[in-house]
Amino acid sequence: MRDSICGLASSSARRLVIALLILIGWLTVHAHEFACAHARRLAAAPDSADARKYAPDRLVDIRHVLIDLTPDFKARTIAAQTTLRFQPIAKPLRELKLDAVDLRITQVESTAPIQGWQNTDRHLIVTFQADLPPSAEVGLTIRYTAEPTEGLFFRTPEMGYPAGDTHLFTQGEPISHRHWFPCFDAPNEKFTSETICRVPEGMTVVSNGRRVSQEKDPATGLTAFRWLQDKPHVNYLIALVAGNFEKLEARHRDIELTFLTPPSEFQWATSSFADTPAMMAYLEEEIGVPYPWAKYAQACVHDFVAGGMENTSLTILTMGTLFPPETGNIRSSQGLVVHELVHQWFGDLVTCKDWSHLWLNEGFATYFEALFDGHKNGRDHLLYNLWEKAQSVLSVENDITPIVWRDFGHPDDQFSFRAYPKGAWVLHMLRSQLGADLFRRCVKTWLERHAYGVVVTEDLNSVIEELSGRSFDPFFDQWVYHAGVPELEITYTWEEQTRLARLSVRQTHTVSDKVRLFRFPLPVRFTTPAGVVDRTLNVEARAEDFYVALPAKPTRLRVDPEYTVLAKMRVELPNDLLHAQLENPDDCLGRLLAVTTLSGRKDQDTIDRLKKRLNEDVFHGVRIEASKALRSAHSDEALEALLASTRQPDDRVRQQVYEDLGAFYRESALQSAQAAIDGEPNPDVQAPLIRSLAAYASPKTRAILLRLLGTDSFRNAVADAAIDSMRGQDDPAYIAPLLETLRTREAVFTTYGYARAMKALAWLARHEENRDGVREFLASKLDHPKPSVRRDAIEALGTLGDPKALAKIETFTRDGRDSPERAAAEAAVSTLRASKPPAENLHDLRNEVLVMQKENRELKKEFESLRKKLEELQGAKAEPPKPGEIQP
Repeated sequence: MRDSICGLASSSARRLVIALLILIGWLTVHAHEFACAHARRLAAAPDSADARKYAPDRLVDIRHVLIDLTPDFKARTIAAQTTLRFQPIAKPLRELKLDAVDLRITQVESTAPIQGWQNTDRHLIVTFQADLPPSAEVGLTIRYTAEPTEGLFFRTPEMGYPAGDTHLFTQGEPISHRHWFPCFDAPNEKFTSETICRVPEGMTVVSNGRRVSQEKDPATGLTAFRWLQDKPHVNYLIALVAGNFEKLEARHRDIELTFLTPPSEFQWATSSFADTPAMMAYLEEEIGVPYPWAKYAQACVHDFVAGGMENTSLTILTMGTLFPPETGNIRSSQGLVVHELVHQWFGDLVTCKDWSHLWLNEGFATYFEALFDGHKNGRDHLLYNLWEKAQSVLSVENDITPIVWRDFGHPDDQFSFRAYPKGAWVLHMLRSQLGADLFRRCVKTWLERHAYGVVVTEDLNSVIEELSGRSFDPFFDQWVYHAGVPELEITYTWEEQTRLARLSVRQTHTVSDKVRLFRFPLPVRFTTPAGVVDRTLNVEARAEDFYVALPAKPTRLRVDPEYTVLAKMRVELPNDLLHAQLENPDDCLGRLLAVTTLSGRKDQDTIDRLKKRLNEDVFHGVRIEASKALRSAHSDEALEALLASTRQPDDRVRQQVYEDLGAFYRESALQSAQAAIDGEPNPDVQAPLIRSLAAYASPKTRAILLRLLGTDSFRNAVADAAIDSMRGQDDPAYIAPLLETLRTREAVFTTYGYARAMKALAWLARHEENRDGVREFLASKLDHPKPSVRRDAIEALGTLGDPKALAKIETFTRDGRDSPERAAAEAAVSTLRASKPPAENLHDLRNEVLVMQKENRELKKEFESLRKKLEELQGAKAEPPKPGEIQP
């Protein structure tokens, strides 16, 4: 700090800094009492009561919620009223507090007399004239308008979406519905609900439950759709889609199944919807509980904020789940569609009581994805699905956060690998230890016992212990309430004289109060000339040896052959056993694990074996991993093996081979890519070929990329890949054509692709002396109607590094709300300031002090207003009312 002050150019600058320090000191003194509570929260230890998150108190039992809204698609606003029926639970209630963010509330009415109400822009607080007794059922109606930035989203031509696709949709999980209707926005309250939506004639409306009416209002010309969800569900599961949609229909038993897309996307709907009836039939049989809702609708929407959302009887999906035939088998809707359907039982019929137990929603949905994959496509697909899920868990280093965790900052923090693949693996290990039949009984009993209610992890544990007669406390303690996974080193030796196989097992992970030493059963399988010998090792210690008597030296050894334990395992086998595992036609997962063990080895024998797996294995997953293993070897021999293996009939494998060839900087790899680009019919396979050109800057590759920049393809996949390659080459010659493409062809890009292209443009221009054209183009996107484009334009301006953009970006930093745009702006401002000369930074500092002075004058006024209010309230309490006055 001292060096910085002494280096300022003038005494006026020094006086300015001194004034700033005085101002900061004044703020420190006068803001103390207002900061204390906030500071206590920020300083709270992670395990303190201030930091931990629990379900909120339920002072009332909400019985029914009715939302009646009229959207204005042009203005992207709503006019609405919400009516709640509720009953105090245990104590008389004088004041009711509801979540309500940025709602312009105009009227509040109730069946009980109201003393008054206030709208804090975060909550609606209603004070009744008298205490409401627990036996009283009260109705409360709130009228309001809103321009939601969360919770409810518009998609209109004015925003850049296709003409004719106008629609809106909602997304409530975890706590976003408060942005479009007043509510108790937590998962520990269930109620029935009703939605009325009034839209122009010809539009469609779908909401939870069953449609009870559809009537046109002759006075307004609008059609009112009324939907009733007559079975209780939680607040975040309320859903609404409204607008221009086309639909497919089917039935499962007496359950109506529908699939809706905007008209421009309908041509690709069939492939995504086709398996829904079969999925529902399988899930009813596997779970043992009938589908619990009146209908099942799925709606694809533009730029959905997630992959999918399992609202009760109405799942909303990303448009990314749709695909045309030319993408082959690379894209599939199976996993997403079945995942959201499973949620109709796990998450909707029973719901986690609070977000610390989110895995009960997401773990089941993720696990049953794998079970359905196995049901439809065979056991090898089930195991491969589980292996892929395991990789996303095992790739996390130094994990010290348990699945059930109360120290999260925001509920969004819980939506991680812990809830999804790790939660799925917890269930798979339970199923493996209980057996499939008993596991089904436990799940069925748990669902039936808690149907239309909320649950915590112990509810599941108690049912499992009740029906199995075993204690599962140690299981849940280590896998759910503590963090991490076992990391194992396993070595094998054969003692010929005693005919004993010795397995040495070491747990190598760091043990702490957060990650325990694990105890678990570990199956092993020996294959000998005399037959198969199965044993289960009970792993309990840091390091231990296990001996297994065998009739002869084993020809194959498989640790955890049925794949029942989530662990990082390094199994050291001699080459003869490893190669036998690699060639075993009856053990798909064993072959895959052998491939991953051989990954990176450069000897010719290993290269030949991997090449054989890549070209001859019957399972695509093994071939994919064999290609990756050859890439890891990164030798001339590995390159030749890959070049000889490009004629793959499976699109997924062919895509992987081309991607792995792109990791080699060789003329032969370039020639292979150039030759394959135009002959490849699948745009998703073309993409890695095009991206591989980034390493080869030449007139020929430049011409190819410029030609591909204007090529039409599904989701603009080909042009997107060309732009990525241009960015990789970092050649300013691409600036002008890319800028022109962004100006004239925005409609062919996905929103995500357009954002990436803007950032690529900024990257290419960042060292140019004259960046005016690029800066002005990016600045023109700062008021784009799509929030994500605005945010990414801010990030791109930060990458561009032109200080002339600073003033415009700074306007976003003054947004009082925590928003993605503000966060992007703060990062961009920091980057741009770092690139400015000291004199310019000094000028900015003066301006900031002026802004702070203005803000502090306003703060002083607020302080004074609060002081006067406090004095008035204290005086009112101290003085008894005079005769004739009304006691408040």
